Amino acid sequence: MDWKPDHLGPGFVARTLELLDDDFGPARATLVRHDPASDPLADPASPMNPSFAALAIHGWNDYTHSKELAREISRLGGAFYGLDLRRYGRSLREGDIPGYIDSLLTYDEEIGAALRVIRSEQGYSHGVVLMGHSTGGLTAALWAHRHPGALRALILNSPWLETTGWTAIRKLGQPVVDLLARRDPTAILPIPEGIIYHRTIRGWTEADGERPAGTEGDPFYDGWDLNWQWRLPESMPVRPGWLRAVVEGHTRVAEGLAIDCPILVLMSARSQNLVRWDPSARHADTVLDSDRMKERAVELGDHVTIAKIDGAIHDVFLSERRVRNRALLELARFTRGYIA
Repeated sequence: MDWKPDHLGPGFVARTLELLDDDFGPARATLVRHDPASDPLADPASPMNPSFAALAIHGWNDYTHSKELAREISRLGGAFYGLDLRRYGRSLREGDIPGYIDSLLTYDEEIGAALRVIRSEQGYSHGVVLMGHSTGGLTAALWAHRHPGALRALILNSPWLETTGWTAIRKLGQPVVDLLARRDPTAILPIPEGIIYHRTIRGWTEADGERPAGTEGDPFYDGWDLNWQWRLPESMPVRPGWLRAVVEGHTRVAEGLAIDCPILVLMSARSQNLVRWDPSARHADTVLDSDRMKERAVELGDHVTIAKIDGAIHDVFLSERRVRNRALLELARFTRGYIA
């Protein structure tokens, strides 16, 4: 299909990737592309002839939305693409079980389809950088391990690499997940995960008191402009079949990966396990355990750079402005050293 204007506005286009039907019905994915030449807010110095292409995979209860990240990749000389996986965001069909999958290997189809489009547009001489956030980071790392020689680099944003690094699974336990997945894989689990995190990204409220000075125009305080039908405020329902698929991915990571390209892992310097709202949630990862993430990350390959960003939240690129600027600086340093 042809590229069409995307809801992100000028400078962004999208196209549907038709996929084979899977066990849960018809499927499709969506590829989003940034075109700096038609983006009035892009850096005018962005190269018009990219030296690499970057494909970003979102996390759970998420979709491609970061215009700031796309513009930074373009500024650094890359062609930015974002992939909305099947049953997420732009790819949702009526009747879909949002986000549901029973094996992370299934995503190889849409990743492969996206890469074929990218290579047809950018040429095979361009190196491809795979990017992933949270569960998308797990998916990207496993894909990179299974496809040696395919990537110039791998960039992970708070990747979910360790089962016990998630608060909910510590309470539930893996044996219970396996049992529930066998009995009823699409049943809804009573896990209120993500509520505190989503309050963080919805911005400052009157209940928070006086807004800090100097935060005008920062979407972290204004509230990020997101499609709340695609990113549900209380998260998508967690189902045991999906959770078992993620646990299987974690088991593979624990067995050891051998990713053969340079890897950058961006993560918060600290995490918070909160059961109710606390202002500290604005400066920590409240979804995953940063220490466990770091332990797993260093074992992904032989060349791993870890950037612990003080004050970052779970999606580092949704943190407050000064934190985002630090993360973008680390991204630029890594890109200039190993990619561009």
